[in-house]
Amino acid sequence: MKKEYKKLVRDRIPEIIREAGRDCEIETLSETQYRLALRDKLIEEAQEVRGALNQEDLIKELADLSEVIEAIIQESGISKEVVLAEQKKRRTERGGFENRTQLIWVD
Repeated sequence: MKKEYKKLVRDRIPEIIREAGRDCEIETLSETQYRLALRDKLIEEAQEVRGALNQEDLIKELADLSEVIEAIIQESGISKEVVLAEQKKRRTERGGFENRTQLIWVD
């Protein structure tokens, strides 16, 4: 019974599926499709981080999320240093999340 996914997967996943004695169909995405698929994958991985039930799972999901973020940075032609510099700038201007502040309302 075929289960349909239509989602971006890591490069070795088809090989791993075949090594397990199963079959699969793949396609190579266009640049535009790839950009959109990466953003969908970002959301998917962020939801998996949210659902992590223990430290081990959290580490794995954060690693997956980081992999997708790095792929988006690379695909966009942006250097990681530029992103880190912007992160530092935004932290200086707006703060981080150390204080655990939740905004309830604004008048």
